[in-house]
Amino acid sequence: MNDKQQEALTQSSERTQHPASVFLRGMAMGAADIVPGVSGGTIAFITGIYFRLLEAINAVPGAVFKDLFRGRLGAFWQACDGTFLSTLLVGILVSIVTLASAISFMLAEYPILIWSFFFGLILASVWHMGRQARHYRATLLIPLVVGIVAAWWITTLSVGQLNPSALAFFAAGAVAICAMILPGISGSFILVIIGMYAPVLAAIKSFDIAFLLLFMAGCLVGLLSVARLITWAFHQFHDPVLALLTGFMIGALNKVWPWKQTLSWRTNSLGEQVPLSEVSISPGAFADLAGQDPQIAMVVVMAFAGIVLVLLVEWFGVRHQQGGAAAGIQ
Repeated sequence: MNDKQQEALTQSSERTQHPASVFLRGMAMGAADIVPGVSGGTIAFITGIYFRLLEAINAVPGAVFKDLFRGRLGAFWQACDGTFLSTLLVGILVSIVTLASAISFMLAEYPILIWSFFFGLILASVWHMGRQARHYRATLLIPLVVGIVAAWWITTLSVGQLNPSALAFFAAGAVAICAMILPGISGSFILVIIGMYAPVLAAIKSFDIAFLLLFMAGCLVGLLSVARLITWAFHQFHDPVLALLTGFMIGALNKVWPWKQTLSWRTNSLGEQVPLSEVSISPGAFADLAGQDPQIAMVVVMAFAGIVLVLLVEWFGVRHQQGGAAAGIQ
């Protein structure tokens, strides 16, 4: 099977996904986007909807001018894969609204165990993405290393602080969504770096419609701007882009490492004391510094659970793709 046939098979299998399955994928993406260090784009990739999502987003601007403005609602809906896109978006929004408080609570109360789970999830995602390359060659090490270094450097940046104004919410949405759509780059962590994570999360929890609409408008502008570029890059440089994104995920592991030493603190816009600068340390060093049990056994269990989850998702994805191929042959 050549590259074009493989791509056509992938797109065909993505097109046959049931709306309930798409909704659950959206919920998984939403849950991931809440956590700094985890990318909703990664979830989209490993669950097999990434390229369909890009294709649908890219179709929106043209469909708006060609069909929507002329009153052809049915043609517009079909052109931009409306059922898929709306179902996925509802899943993401439902997940963010319903899980934001729970995930924030778990990260605050059980940080080591939750970060361990996401460490395992991202580690398995690295393996999954690396296997998607069509032709392995030594030159792919260059974008791989660039991705590792870039993502690792981003995870070491100190947290900034923006005044949570209307413009800041719009700009935060535009910047964060560009990161969220890329596997391996966490939009939530970008929000943390620019100091807008707490204000955005507070707006979600309090249902501040005005600020949320501004944030979503920024997301829309950013998404429409970057999706076409990503699609073009994948078509022109499939394996190098995969290597770069794989590097991003490897570098992001520094952010989700379970054991951290806080070097300095800051007061966020909500008056809460949050880490300003952190470094990853060994379990032994954590026990000495914090005087707490590093919970190594439970860390291994939670990381293994994250790995197993990705492997199960991949297994179901392969079965679905094989089923789609068989249906196409018939």
